[in-house]
Amino acid sequence: MDGMTVPEIEAKAVPDDVFLLDVREPDEWQAGHAPTAVHIPLGSLQQRVDEVPAGVPVYVVCRVGGRSANAAAWLNHVGREAINVGGGMRSWAAAGRPMVAENGGQPFVA
Repeated sequence: MDGMTVPEIEAKAVPDDVFLLDVREPDEWQAGHAPTAVHIPLGSLQQRVDEVPAGVPVYVVCRVGGRSANAAAWLNHVGREAINVGGGMRSWAAAGRPMVAENGGQPFVA
């Protein structure tokens, strides 16, 4: 997938009420994620692609933006409309966007 350009948006500019796909590993997800995000680890994405809606923009996020760029490129390749969240959850947290942790503790991005 090298050479494919992927649409990208800054974390602070991601609209509310969009389909936000978090492709990080379970431990990263549990530590802190956007409250409305859907969690499908990158390694499971091909098997679970039917859970990703078609016909609406899908915003893809990881920790710093690399895995989500790969996921977005693949999703676009298979007919979804995917946009990478540049800077990932680190930028999301830095922008003061809402986050929750699975354990009820203080959310953080490892």
